[in-house]
Amino acid sequence: MTCLLVVAKAPVAGFAKTRLSPEIGARQAARLAAAALLDTLDAVLTTPDTIPVVAVTGDLTRAERAAELATALAHCTVIPQRGHDFATRLANAHADIATLHSGLPVLQIGMDTPQLHPELLAESIDTLHTPGTDAVLGPATDGGWWALGLRSPVHATVLREVPMSRPDTGARTNHALRRAGLTVSELPQLSDVDTVADAFQVAALAPMGRFAAEMLAEVPG
Repeated sequence: MTCLLVVAKAPVAGFAKTRLSPEIGARQAARLAAAALLDTLDAVLTTPDTIPVVAVTGDLTRAERAAELATALAHCTVIPQRGHDFATRLANAHADIATLHSGLPVLQIGMDTPQLHPELLAESIDTLHTPGTDAVLGPATDGGWWALGLRSPVHATVLREVPMSRPDTGARTNHALRRAGLTVSELPQLSDVDTVADAFQVAALAPMGRFAAEMLAEVPG
């Protein structure tokens, strides 16, 4: 059994996906964020032999598609994010899981890769469970990472020293894990959604999902 951790912002206008707001507006950006989160939760909830945990920041009652999100999240353990910056919140989420589900490995993802599917999540977990592997890291095309798996979530404390949202965040995370003595395996590279161009690319990879439908409805191409 493995914990599947989703780290998410409540898809509230002006709070989520703010880098898209100048191009498409705050509400449309939040609606895309909600669709991405729902698609992500679909993949998580259909991945076998996992315990879904969602670490959230923000007010879900004010979120776009709040009712749909509430229905999906009813099947997950929902915990609040804790910390003054993103790196600290990530480390604390892993620490909270170590308390909630002691002894279980964790695969952490975000809500920016709605093209994820259960098969890729299952393959990533299998890689994490490979003998001799302590951690897995999924690089993102922007230099960050879309997934981090740890056989022991206490090792997520190394994230506290890694600057986030930078072109070298992925490389710095990999270095921090290896410096802690962990053996790291690499997962396939994915694109997350930071720009409208990213969003069109990701929507094309999962054309049947909510994110693609919302993208076509909100931002005709």
